[in-house]
Amino acid sequence: MTNDYMSPIYPILYSFRRCPYAMRARLALMVSNRVCELREVVLRDKPQEMLDVSPKGTVPILIDVEGRVLDESIDIMLWALEEHDPEKWLSPKQGSVAEMLELIAQFDCGFKYHLDRYKYPERYAGVDARAHRDKGALYLGKLNVKLRATKYLFGNNVALADMAIAPFVRQFAHTDKNWFEEQPWIPLQAWLTEFTDSEIYASVMQKYQKWESGNAGVVFGRS
Repeated sequence: MTNDYMSPIYPILYSFRRCPYAMRARLALMVSNRVCELREVVLRDKPQEMLDVSPKGTVPILIDVEGRVLDESIDIMLWALEEHDPEKWLSPKQGSVAEMLELIAQFDCGFKYHLDRYKYPERYAGVDARAHRDKGALYLGKLNVKLRATKYLFGNNVALADMAIAPFVRQFAHTDKNWFEEQPWIPLQAWLTEFTDSEIYASVMQKYQKWESGNAGVVFGRS
C-alpha cells in the first residue's frame, strides 16, 4: 500500500476524539509509548484515504509502518500492549487476558446495544430510551459487584478490561449524569471518576483540528 502523505516513521491512526472505541485505542497507544501520526476525523465527512484502507468507515483505524491495517479497537490495543506493556495491562492481578476479553465482548455487544438506544433514541424507530437505560444498568450493576471486591475489574491494579470498558461507561453516565450519580453504585462511580480524572485520560482527550488530505497529522503519544 502506498500513500504520498503517509509518514515513513510512525503508524497512522484515524481517530475521532469522542468515540469510545477510538478513545480506548488511544489509551493503549499512549501507555505503551507507541508514537503515531493521528488524523482526526469528522464522521460526517470521512476522508477518502481512510475509506480506501477500511471501507466500513469506522474509527479507529491504524496503519502500521509496513502498511498492515487494524480496524478493530481491541486489535489496536493488543498490538500496542503486546509490544510494550509497562503498566502490565495484559497481566491482571486476578483472572486472565481471555477472561478480560470475554467481559469486554459482553460490553461491546450487549451493553453497547442498549447504550446507543439510550443515548440516541431518535436514531431508532420505536425505541424506549428508559427501557434501554434500565437494561444497560444491569451490566453496570455487575461491574459494581466486581468493584466492591477489588479496586479494579480484575484485581487491585488497572488492566486492559478497565481501560477498554471505562470509555463506554463514561458515555452512559454522561447521558444523564444526575440519574447516574443517584444510583447505588458507589464503587463503580469511584472507578469511573478515577478514570476521568486520570492523567492518561486527559492526555488522550486533547482536541485536534480535522485532518485534511495532503496535510500532516498530529504526532501523538509519548516519544
